[in-house]
Amino acid sequence: MLGIILGLILLMALAFRGWSIIWVAPICALVVAIFGGLDLLPAYTETYMGGFVGFTKSWFPTFLLGAIFGKLMEVTGAAQSVAQFLVKNIGAKRAIFAVVVGCAILTYGGISLFVVVFAMYPIALAIFREANITRKLIPGSIALGAFTFTMTAVPGTPQIQNLIPMQYFKTTPMAAPIMGIAAAATMLIIGYLYLLWKQKKWEAKGEFFTEPENMKLVEIDLENLPNPWISFIPLISVIITLNVFKWNIIPALLSGIVLTVLFNLPKKEKFIEAINSGASGSVSSIINTSAAVGFGTVVQAVPGFATLTSLMMGIQGSPLISEAVAVTVLAGATGSASGGMGIALEALGPQYMQIATQIGISPEAFHRVAALASGGLDTLPHNGAVLTLLSVTGLTHKDSYIDIFVTCCLIPILAVAVAILLASIGLI
Repeated sequence: MLGIILGLILLMALAFRGWSIIWVAPICALVVAIFGGLDLLPAYTETYMGGFVGFTKSWFPTFLLGAIFGKLMEVTGAAQSVAQFLVKNIGAKRAIFAVVVGCAILTYGGISLFVVVFAMYPIALAIFREANITRKLIPGSIALGAFTFTMTAVPGTPQIQNLIPMQYFKTTPMAAPIMGIAAAATMLIIGYLYLLWKQKKWEAKGEFFTEPENMKLVEIDLENLPNPWISFIPLISVIITLNVFKWNIIPALLSGIVLTVLFNLPKKEKFIEAINSGASGSVSSIINTSAAVGFGTVVQAVPGFATLTSLMMGIQGSPLISEAVAVTVLAGATGSASGGMGIALEALGPQYMQIATQIGISPEAFHRVAALASGGLDTLPHNGAVLTLLSVTGLTHKDSYIDIFVTCCLIPILAVAVAILLASIGLI
């Protein structure tokens, strides 16, 4: 147990300092192996790499196609067209809500969170300028729309955080719809009310919109954006093929890619660059997550894991609570929702599935709680998406991180509690 605790603390500390998990994870895994009495070379070459390669084998096509789809939507202007349409129709008076909804539509359509950040920022900047709202609220607004309810809660979302639990609990993306919708409503409503409250606080202090300094802004050519109704179709295709026709995520994403290409043939000169860029980005994303899963595989292999399992399973109350705690803590440790969930479910998933069978809790409830819990402490300050969001918006942790923390950490943890409460009374 001491080795597992030290390994986790070291992983958190180094990740928080900005060190890449690609090489930090195996070092931390070796710390676990030393205290667990494992032979170091086999612990790395067989145990660690076995978990690493296993996750990559299972999920690389999803990461690859998702990144390519998002990049094609971005370079063709389709993502911006959808976002601009929503913002225009919702209006500047509801600027924050417009940005949240725009991000939510894009992420629910299967576009990577990172692509959504780049696609939405120029639009958010324009509407916040028109509404005269401080730029410090842009990161919180984008984060609420992209990093929370459409990532983990809304039934049917094609985001990876909703797909990973399927292999452990034999479920579908639509698992536990009542729990998911209730959790999504909790995050959206409370998060939005919080941002409105913060807007009033900033205005009371006399702080309104200011132009970014020393930043090269991305200009959007509004005259040449594709038709928004046509741009919606690839997003809708991914959702319908995945959830209505029950296609695997791979052909579902391919349907979005093919439609994006067909609807934007006049911009075909951009396709190769977009596909290359998306493919390259997917490699770093899956390697980061696989590295975290490899660490979890080593944890699972040491004798102290039996003690850890007993501690988690011994948490009083519903086993859904212990699952939520395990996934939340590990997502925070790795700074990754998918990475933390991968570690927790690789280690404890079979036990939870056995419990589901024995005591009659639906595997769908375990699926939804795992997905929801992954989206809590993952967005601590060292999270890659948080760092990207602040970098793109030209703001600092001091300027805007508190809003990200409230909307993406505190409120999602509350949403997990809501979901577990519903499961306890049989509303799944």
